Amino acid sequence: MRENPFAITLDVGSSLANKTGSWRVERPVYVHRLPPCNQGCPAGEDIQGWLSLAEEGDGEGAWRRIMEVNPLPAVMGRACFHPCETACNRAQIDEAVGINAVERSLGDRAVRQGWTVPVTAPPTGHRVLVVGAGPAGLSAAYHLRLSGHEVEVRDSAALPGGMLRYGIPAYRLPRDVVDAEVARIEAMGVTLVMGSPVTDAARALEEGFDAVFVGVGAQRGRRAEIPAGDAGRVVDAVSLLHGLEDGSPAVLGRTVVVYGGGDTAMDAARTAERLGATETVVVYRRNRDRMPAHDEEVEDALAEGVRMRWLSTVSRVEGGRLVVERMELDADGFPRPTGELEELEADSLVLALGQDADLSLLEGVAGVRTDGGVVAVDADQRTGHPGVFAGGDVVGGERTITAAVGEGRRAAAAVDAWLDGREPGHPAERPVATADRLNTWYYEDAPRTIRPRLEAVRRRSTFDEVVGGLDDEEALFEARRCLSCGNCFECDNCFGVCPDNAVIKLGPGRGYEFDLDFCKGCGICVEECPCGAIDLVPEPR
Repeated sequence: MRENPFAITLDVGSSLANKTGSWRVERPVYVHRLPPCNQGCPAGEDIQGWLSLAEEGDGEGAWRRIMEVNPLPAVMGRACFHPCETACNRAQIDEAVGINAVERSLGDRAVRQGWTVPVTAPPTGHRVLVVGAGPAGLSAAYHLRLSGHEVEVRDSAALPGGMLRYGIPAYRLPRDVVDAEVARIEAMGVTLVMGSPVTDAARALEEGFDAVFVGVGAQRGRRAEIPAGDAGRVVDAVSLLHGLEDGSPAVLGRTVVVYGGGDTAMDAARTAERLGATETVVVYRRNRDRMPAHDEEVEDALAEGVRMRWLSTVSRVEGGRLVVERMELDADGFPRPTGELEELEADSLVLALGQDADLSLLEGVAGVRTDGGVVAVDADQRTGHPGVFAGGDVVGGERTITAAVGEGRRAAAAVDAWLDGREPGHPAERPVATADRLNTWYYEDAPRTIRPRLEAVRRRSTFDEVVGGLDDEEALFEARRCLSCGNCFECDNCFGVCPDNAVIKLGPGRGYEFDLDFCKGCGICVEECPCGAIDLVPEPR
């Protein structure tokens, strides 16, 4: 006797007859992937998270999400070179989301409206010394204070900010912005002691501090072995920028040559223009493709009249002129001298060849190892001496403001763990939400909002801020350009395309879940999810 087909042998009312999900061999699951912008942020910000709050119109909530990680959003919205935007998947459609501009808008709004950060953690009774009031030190102090520790910041300079104040010109970072964000940290109970250099980090532990964070930055300009008949005509870029902030700007003359190819070289050249130079030339050993300065800094310098002399090196200084040798790149891109010399008129030469950190306060500290002018630390910013931590420019690496803020935060977490007798925790790694998972045709075209800029002809006579900000409406529009890569934003697409009505809406802010009694694992929801927030996985046995 022939058996009936499987489907009609089922008893009426049986679970298999009604719950069609039993046919499934794969099931959909909602995933939470790491957005590429988050991955690209050295400070560790949850960029997608605060952009989501911003696009909902919750500006203060977005700002507070930033402040969970970064205490300097108004500063960072100006001085960060936004690697998050380089990583942004939106560039595959039109242009990257203006993350940096939105962050600045939120930071400025917080300053205008006087938003503050309360310290809710109970006092721990621990005292921590932070050496250096730059971005790494301020970040460490902020997060340590949020954990309930008593924090004192000491710095040899007259005013706080470190390289934010003494290394970045005011036309890029106005001083009132630095002052406002530092004042907010002070208002939390952090003690700033300025004009107070620390000469021995280990001694602080003997003086009653329970831990020390060293974030003194790299504020010593490197010198070059260039023969100079008149050494008074040679100044390093760090001293130039520092003296300008101290109210004692260098007298550079009318014709200035800047030797170097990084962002500091661009800052020095643009500063020379503002100090009255009629001709400023940047001399760099390689070509533009190999120049470490960021493109926007180079473009601004060119717009302001700075000339670039590629493939050249300064051989010597003779009176009111420089002898420059032409270089050429070998197969590996390394510059080689050609022997071809030329003279350049110059009233002064500004050296912008990099900076070194003053590590004298760590000399002789047991267990602390230095190599190549930087302090050796582990992934949690710990040195080899118990209770001594370091971050920012003193540990090398990227040497950016954003990286310094991130290292200050990581160090604070490690200090807190050490004082509590435990190991620092680390978040679980998540797969990155790559562009190939997106269905970009679901998103509308939305051209990027461009920040206004001061006219180039007006820049050379003033230190007024060059790049303007977005107003609240523009920032809202820009935030809404975010694609929410790899994370559900409740668009209802899966709910609408499911042929089995197996997607259940849980309510605003709660997302969805799958009714696996009826989901057949067809994968339509996976294919049609705009942001790639659903995976199809094998059905468990």
